[in-house]
Amino acid sequence: MKKGGFAPDSQVDQMQLSIVMPAYNEERRLAATLERYAGYFSGRYGPEAELIVVVNGSTDGTADVARALAARLPIVRVMVDPRPIGKGGAIMKGFRAAAGNAVGFVDADGSTAPEAFDDLVHNLGDAGVIIASRWIAGAIVEPRQPLKRRVASRLFNALVRILFAMKVRDTQCGAKLLSRAALDAVLPHLGVTRWAFDVDLLFQLHRMGYGIKEWPTVWRDAEGSRLRVIRASLEMFVAMVRLRLLYSPMRWVVGVYDATLGRWTHRAR
Repeated sequence: MKKGGFAPDSQVDQMQLSIVMPAYNEERRLAATLERYAGYFSGRYGPEAELIVVVNGSTDGTADVARALAARLPIVRVMVDPRPIGKGGAIMKGFRAAAGNAVGFVDADGSTAPEAFDDLVHNLGDAGVIIASRWIAGAIVEPRQPLKRRVASRLFNALVRILFAMKVRDTQCGAKLLSRAALDAVLPHLGVTRWAFDVDLLFQLHRMGYGIKEWPTVWRDAEGSRLRVIRASLEMFVAMVRLRLLYSPMRWVVGVYDATLGRWTHRAR
């Protein structure tokens, strides 16, 4: 390893860093993001880093774009799952295939530059997980997000703090890095694949006693976002309540919901 925030293994050929990139209908944005990440991390880590692109449920040419890039970029590996397994499902699939001593994930839209992700690598230290944050001192968000998105983000964060008692300012930023020990401990317990994935991941690590370090990031809002703020906010609210019930004596309520309203809302999407 040429440069990094964790001690190299005694084996020269040991994989040091794995970055999982879930990709759902990212035909137009994936190539630019992968080119930047491959160039940056190949130059600094050589064969000791890997980029694992997990194409999931896509109905466009995302898989073809990913495979074409992997054919000429040795750092890139591609996994394709035709099922709509969600962001969390794609990340878990990538986690299971990752060989790195540190394993993380990042969005395919390019909002987090490779330099910003590398900051996580350098600053992981002894923490079990380090996450990029847009809401702590030193963070740069360009351009500034619309007011309704900022309000929705802060209301969601307040809900997370109340329900899960975690003092984390930004659970949803799409760049996170785990130590191998933390990943091996938490991976068998992960199963939430949609909006609640990030919170579930962090909450389980928190319960296991791992420290969660937030690091100020540089975030550039990517063009072409398909997020519908009002609908997403309602879905995230339901997901948070459902997740909290799963970790309570009232988890039976989740079974009733999934068998009734949960099926209806899934068909309505």
